[in-house]
Amino acid sequence: MESKEEDVNLGANKFSERQPIGTAAQSQDKDYTEPPPEPLFVASELTSWSFYRAGIAEFIATFLFLYVSILTVMGVNKSDSKCSTVGIQGIAWAFGGMIFALVYCTAGISGGHINPAVTFGLFLARKLSLTRALYYMVMQCLGAICGAGVVKGFGKTLYQTKGGGANVVAHGYTKGDGLGAEIVGTFVLVYTVFSATDAKRSARDSHVPILAPLPIGFAVFLVHLATIPITGTGINPARSLGAAIIYNKDHAWDDHWIFWVGPFIGAALAALYHVVVIRAIPFKSK
Repeated sequence: MESKEEDVNLGANKFSERQPIGTAAQSQDKDYTEPPPEPLFVASELTSWSFYRAGIAEFIATFLFLYVSILTVMGVNKSDSKCSTVGIQGIAWAFGGMIFALVYCTAGISGGHINPAVTFGLFLARKLSLTRALYYMVMQCLGAICGAGVVKGFGKTLYQTKGGGANVVAHGYTKGDGLGAEIVGTFVLVYTVFSATDAKRSARDSHVPILAPLPIGFAVFLVHLATIPITGTGINPARSLGAAIIYNKDHAWDDHWIFWVGPFIGAALAALYHVVVIRAIPFKSK
């Protein structure tokens, strides 16, 4: 009995029940050191298979993202009554759910961007080189075009008459409204990406990188719920470009600039907020 009591006391002293919370927990960096910023150009990347493999992963992921999400949009739009379909909530789940699944699948290969705005934000934070950022954006756009093209191949007439999943500013809203919705929506997404993939949090909490795809996908879902009635929700220039090229109607191109300018501004603001305010990197002593 005495030996058992000693074991219990030893365990109680070794593992404290009171774990630090709040700022006390944040101070436990576990010897974390800030990684140096990525250089603008890395020549060795161009001769590395991992570089091209990452781009292929971005292409396939964006292809699948457009295929499932636009096909869901077509399924809703072809019905006379939204009540007989998955409706706006289903569309939002299709976009958010696919991002969750695809980020989980590709995070270890390319980082799971699947969005030029995410790539742009991470580039501004110096998380990847300019070479890789441009390569990712090209592959994402090509994947989106192919994904939308396959959906059109299932039913050209339906695709052309039901909007093709192209992003446009809805009637009753101004171009400024659409631009604002895209800026704020992309800010939410990219801010979530930064927070979910923060290397310092990963060093402190081992579960953070495992759970990263979940908040990212959930952010996409929530933003779609809010802004589908305004712009159809872009927050991803590749998604907007792919649908616009395959749909190819004049009114889809009239507002198309909004779905590049808005996401890029939102991503830049999210990168600035994360680096300057959340992490305060410019103010840390060298």
